[in-house]
Parts: sequence; C-alpha cells; structure tokens
Amino acid sequence: MQVDPNYIQTLANSLSQSTAQEQTLTSELSSGLRVATLSADPVAVSSNVILAGQLSGLDSFVQTGTGVQGRIQAADSTLGEVVSQVTSAISLATQGANQTLNASDLRSIANEVAGIRDTVVTLANTSYQGTYLFSGSQGNTKPFSLDGGTIPPTTLYAGDNVTNYVVTPGGQSLATNLPGSAVFTASGASVIDTLNQLVNDLQTGSSAAVATDSSNLSSALQTMDEQRSTLETSLSQLNSTISYAQTQAAQVQSQQSTLLSADTAQVASGLQMAEVQHQALISVISTLSQINLFTYLK
Repeated sequence: MQVDPNYIQTLANSLSQSTAQEQTLTSELSSGLRVATLSADPVAVSSNVILAGQLSGLDSFVQTGTGVQGRIQAADSTLGEVVSQVTSAISLATQGANQTLNASDLRSIANEVAGIRDTVVTLANTSYQGTYLFSGSQGNTKPFSLDGGTIPPTTLYAGDNVTNYVVTPGGQSLATNLPGSAVFTASGASVIDTLNQLVNDLQTGSSAAVATDSSNLSSALQTMDEQRSTLETSLSQLNSTISYAQTQAAQVQSQQSTLLSADTAQVASGLQMAEVQHQALISVISTLSQINLFTYLK
C-alpha cells in the first residue's frame, strides 16, 4: 500500500483555504459588499471610482442648485410685490393727471406715491440669508438709498452690474440674480427715479408732467416685467435640471450597488457549504491524529 507523504500537509492547506473562504464569505454577508479591496476586483473598483466622481458632481450641483433655487424664488417673490406697488402708483398717477383736482388732492396723492416709492426702495434692498438680492455680486452691500439733498431725490446704487450664474452638469449657465441697476434703475426706464419725479410733479401740481410720469412708469414696469421673465425662465430650467440631476444620482447609486453589492442569498449558500467542508476537514484531521500509522501498513 502506498502512503502519500504530503497527505497531512494537503489537508492542512485545504483547511487553511477553507478558513479563508469562510472569513471572506462572512465578511461579504456582514458588509453586504462583494468588493471590499482593489485586489478583489480591480475592474469593478475602477468603475466604482468613476461612478463615485459622477455622483459627487451631481450631489454638489443639487446642493448648490437648491440654495440658488431659494434665492431666485425670493427675488421673484420680491419683484412680484414691486410690480403690485408700481401698478398702484400708475393708478394714482392716472388720478393725479386729472386737471380738476385741487392742490390738496394732489398733495394727498403725492403722499401715497411717496409711501409706495419708499416701499419699493425697501423691497429693492431685500436680503436673503444675509445677502442682498439686488446688488449684483456685492451681496454684503445694501444696494439702494435716496439722496434727499436734490429735488426730486436722487437714487443711489451701491451694487454692481454683475449677473451671477450656476453651471449645470451639462455645462449650461443659468442666471441666478438680477442686478438692481437692470431692474430698478435701468437707463431710460428707472422705476425709482420715475416715482421720485412723480411725487415731485404731484406736489407742484403739474398735471401734464404727471401724465408723462404715468407713461414713463408704465414703460419702467414693462422693463421690470421683462427682467423678471428672464429670472423666471432660469428658475424653471434650474428646477428641471435639479430634478434630472437627482434622478441621475439615484441611477448612479443603483449602478454602484449592482457593481459592488454581494448577492446575499448566494453568499449565504456558499458560506453554508464552506462551513460543511470546513467541519469535514477538521473531522478528517482529527481522526488521522488518533490513528497509528501502522494501521495503514497491515
């Protein structure tokens, strides 16, 4: 009878491999991951790095876009209030252009318009989360003030003419603000300057001038509506892009899960088989240790 001199060593090696297999499967079952190290599957790990980069970019955009989204919504809501105020001023200007009104009536209307102007200036200085909405890129600078040393008062703008943008994952640039100079003091269509002039003309009782102011105020309101429309278009596109980016992020996460996750049922079955094999090897080795070699030589 021939005896394999390496038989015990072979069994020991098999036991070691079985132990390692059990540990690997136990780790997979515990973590839920099929790939935990580069050596386990270099291709999967490399693909996961690419997917992780995509996911990071999408998550970063969603986070930035959501913050910008709130800012644009606040600006749009503010402009909606301004439109309402200016519309009321136009109505008052139409009344003031009536030549049958006396000086007292005109002064009363002038006071109302002055109140509207002050409200518009306050709205133009609206801030969102500590940053002024209509100061261009100068978010820490209060954009508008009135110089009462002139007649009518002079509108002062301390911001700049910069339009800020957010870049989508697809490379599209979306405007995220409207500089106050383009909305409230646009050349030839300044809402605040026209309101200042209207107050002055009402106080001096110039009906013809008031009628001109009313027309100029309507033109300024139209310019403001056009600017607001641009902002609303950006908001609509941003909303769609954020929603799309969130969908894309979910798909990337699903790809990562498919790439790296372990098949729990398959791993559990493999672990059970590995444990059976492991116990069988232990049993064989234990039996051999109790048998005298001469038993096999008889």
